[in-house]
Amino acid sequence: MSKNRVITAIDLGTDKCVTLIATVDETKHLRVMGVSVVPARGMKRSVIVDLEQVLNTITESVDGAERMAGFEINSAYVSVSGAHISSRNSKGVVAVASPDQEITRLDVDRVIEAARAISLPADREIMHVIPRDFKVDSQEGIKDPVGMTGVRLESEAHIITGMSTALKNLEKCLNDLALKVDGFVFAGLASAEVTVTETEKELGVMVVDIGAGTTSLCAFVDGCLEYSGALPIGARHITQDIALGCRISIDVAEKIKLTLTEADLLPIMPLPGESKEELGRRRRKSDVLDLEKLGLPDTGEPLSKRTLAEGIMVPRLKELVDMISKRILEADLIGKIPAGIILTGGGAQTVRLADVARKVLNLPVRIGFPVKLDGLVSDIEKPLYSTSIGLIQHGFNQGGGEEARQGSMFGNLSGWFDPKGIFGKLMGIIKSVMP
Repeated sequence: MSKNRVITAIDLGTDKCVTLIATVDETKHLRVMGVSVVPARGMKRSVIVDLEQVLNTITESVDGAERMAGFEINSAYVSVSGAHISSRNSKGVVAVASPDQEITRLDVDRVIEAARAISLPADREIMHVIPRDFKVDSQEGIKDPVGMTGVRLESEAHIITGMSTALKNLEKCLNDLALKVDGFVFAGLASAEVTVTETEKELGVMVVDIGAGTTSLCAFVDGCLEYSGALPIGARHITQDIALGCRISIDVAEKIKLTLTEADLLPIMPLPGESKEELGRRRRKSDVLDLEKLGLPDTGEPLSKRTLAEGIMVPRLKELVDMISKRILEADLIGKIPAGIILTGGGAQTVRLADVARKVLNLPVRIGFPVKLDGLVSDIEKPLYSTSIGLIQHGFNQGGGEEARQGSMFGNLSGWFDPKGIFGKLMGIIKSVMP
């Protein structure tokens, strides 16, 4: 049997469903084999509101990725977001079990389990228990205590929880499609896996993953996860504002939002010898959005780029950034994230967002692009796919996924030449009839 593993990621959001299929070979090399992106239906603010439509969405996305990869999957890591996500930090304490007082992996597992023992409402369940650091007797800040000597072992863990009903509905959808859930992963945590450097984590940084319906937040302080949460606002709200303000359809508004860039808003400088009237005409012409060039229907009246950006989009962006600022204050992160804010997700490259974030938060801001993977990735090296690539990386780090089976595009060749395989049986027949 081949030692290849298959890791599948399903990022089901408000606006899209992304399925990635990657393989891990014997040299621990990760390669993307299948990619499928389809519009999401039946989701509202990252929560299922119509099971049947969500089933159809996941089916379409998974089928597309399977066709591209050339084999079927049985399990997947699934992203979870939404305003129901919350987090807290918890401590656990145990006595070292070994008579010679050497800390073993079993002691570490016990202390993490002790930190996990928190009281939760009946409608919530734990998604992640992430150790922050350990304390052996009076020595603090230990990252891995295995092999050290001590009597008392303490651990502080970051615990991320979600609504049980949201997770069970998501699991039901996958089970109905004969897929097993390898693990639910908070979308912000998945994005952080592939957009943040270790240096930024040590300095202190916050990842802001802006989806269509919700925004996921993850803050790292001293290299450890300090805060996780989500906001009930996303890039779709900006699209709705444009549609209402300009009296156009949602689809047209979305295309306008995606095509509007900083270059469109640069001031027009006067040319040598140009009169004020000529400059004014050129500026007015430059400010009008060319819908025909974008392949969009004429709205009947000219749309001003500057009015779109400054009058409609910026107020909503300020609202989003103000909510992020409030969370930073509530989580006591002021002064703890000098590396600033990393914007990722589908809404990260919205025009003027980075500028607004810098001014309001008074912190460094950059757009977070996911790390590069091998394989079919030319179209997915964008912030839009940070979560789905992060899910693949999370599964790789956890050693998860499923073993490549007979009948898949790899792993079956060795089976053919096995004594019990097709060619093995044929060789046996040939040998039996030869003199």
